[in-house]
Amino acid sequence: MAKKEFTYRGKKIEELKEMGLSKFMELLPSKERRKIKRGFTEQEKILLNNLKSKDSVKTHCRDLVIIPEMVGKVISIFNGKTFEVLRVEPDMLGHRLGEFSITRKKLAHSAPGIGATKSSASVSVK
Repeated sequence: MAKKEFTYRGKKIEELKEMGLSKFMELLPSKERRKIKRGFTEQEKILLNNLKSKDSVKTHCRDLVIIPEMVGKVISIFNGKTFEVLRVEPDMLGHRLGEFSITRKKLAHSAPGIGATKSSASVSVK
């Protein structure tokens, strides 16, 4: 069975990389389109320039919209404690970087202590 080729709104990844940011912006949902239309911040501009020269970059810019130029690159995103490595795939186009680096981890409680419930109040500490 042949692997299905990726398309974003009917366009192949090669077409998306060639079309430019203003044309790609028209394909995005309104929230992401507005973010790009306002312009990138200084930190986002630095990140995009670094991605042109390097394949791997660290960043704190969690709200940057993933654009076609970023596909295939490795970006380490800060989650508040550590940098999580993310390889940008074509399926991620139009999403934000922060969506792929979760800031909260799952909390797992252990068993209740002695005296925490009525049934364990009479249990010996030994």
